[in-house]
Amino acid sequence: MPKYERKPDVVAALTPEQHWVTQESGTECPGTGAYLNNKAPGIYVDIVSGEPLFASSDKYESGCGWPSFTKPIEPAHVAELTDTSHGMVRVEVRSTHGDSHLGHVFPDGPPDRGGLRYCINSASLRFIPKEDMEAEGYGGYLDQLEDMT
Repeated sequence: MPKYERKPDVVAALTPEQHWVTQESGTECPGTGAYLNNKAPGIYVDIVSGEPLFASSDKYESGCGWPSFTKPIEPAHVAELTDTSHGMVRVEVRSTHGDSHLGHVFPDGPPDRGGLRYCINSASLRFIPKEDMEAEGYGGYLDQLEDMT
């Protein structure tokens, strides 16, 4: 089992936007994220720790302006915390080992797929294409993918 952890050298190499989102709980502007329209098969991992977070087969178009997923690929890698910032109560989503701010989860997802919408910042993610998953140590998740192209 790989060991996922917050890596100071990776944090130091983040772009200003990636740092702001993951380390300062920021939010990228809607419609601007690199993975918003990504339809390639693969998985999304925490940009800081590499822990697997979401599968392309659980990604869907929600119209909210950020990549949306119905569930985490590994629930143990996604921590849900109460967020009372900005005058509202929401559920913040953070990576368990990297402690990166990922986004929020809302109860307005597709009812036939569990009813949740994980609204995630592209800046907190790294995409591993299906063809690279084995070489990068994520081959155990290949069975959770469907070709979405």
